[in-house]
Amino acid sequence: MRLDDRFEELVASLRGFYRTWYVFVGLELRLFDALRDAGRAGLTAGDLAAKCGTEPSLTARWAWGADAHGLVEVVAGRIVIPADVAAILLDANRPEFLGGQFQFAAVGSLDYDALPAVFRTGRSNSARPDRYRIAIERLTVQDVAVFFTEVLGTFPQLVADLRPGSRAIDVHCGGGRWLIAMAQRFPGIALTGIEFEPDSVERARDNVAEAGLADRIAVEQGSMISVGHANEADLVYFQYALHQLPDPIGTLRSAWEAVGPGGWLVALDWHLPTDPDELHSPQGELIAGFQLDEAVQGTRLVTASEALGWFSSAGLPVPELVDLPSGASAIVLRRR
Repeated sequence: MRLDDRFEELVASLRGFYRTWYVFVGLELRLFDALRDAGRAGLTAGDLAAKCGTEPSLTARWAWGADAHGLVEVVAGRIVIPADVAAILLDANRPEFLGGQFQFAAVGSLDYDALPAVFRTGRSNSARPDRYRIAIERLTVQDVAVFFTEVLGTFPQLVADLRPGSRAIDVHCGGGRWLIAMAQRFPGIALTGIEFEPDSVERARDNVAEAGLADRIAVEQGSMISVGHANEADLVYFQYALHQLPDPIGTLRSAWEAVGPGGWLVALDWHLPTDPDELHSPQGELIAGFQLDEAVQGTRLVTASEALGWFSSAGLPVPELVDLPSGASAIVLRRR
């Protein structure tokens, strides 16, 4: 590659870093939400600041920078968010939703001062602050949309099996967003979330109560290995969770014991690519970025083959691996 071309490529990476923080500020302070609500008429910087409780002159500077990064348009002093930007950053029901990824990238990187020591010593720091787990929750909202649009679309029998009276279990449920979405989509089923981090348990219970679903969703503080609920579940689900567990083989074995006759076990995750060409792609670059975060806390993404090996080592039947349009993968097993 010519020096000038490589320079332009690396400058684009720097632009992306700064764009992430413009997006983060716009999401955290709900600036984008206010602009979406205003529609094509837009808002002045003063009106936007008044709606969001921000300082007017800094809000105007944020709008200037966000305009430079193509996130908003400033025309005759009024700030407008393009419809496609609003859809990608704010619509959590779309598989294309990236708002959570931007928030996660910004929050996760606050701990990256530990990376030099991790790479020098090989010793990670698994103790991450509560804000990190909140960011993970926002990130995996995208995975909820992937589950509904892509996993359920691929397995219509699973949809049919989630009839009234069924029970679903979410292992390592985080803030309970998948549980809430499932309760709303399948009003006749009961759901259980199993979580290990005390702050996540509390947040999940608060989210469930706020959604008015405490009568149908139970959130339990459990161990990282024992799922319990033997033969009770029609669906046991792992969402971006299996690779983060200290003993995925033992957890899978316990999860399979919870699956009742005709029930399902589904693990949705983002796996490392094995084809070198896949590494040099936008999706490959995102996966590589996740690897930095995993290094901080001592976990790692794995290839699909490694994940399938966990199922084999746990003594489970051979599952089905489905590569999804979003780039995620689902490992699916049904008890006959």
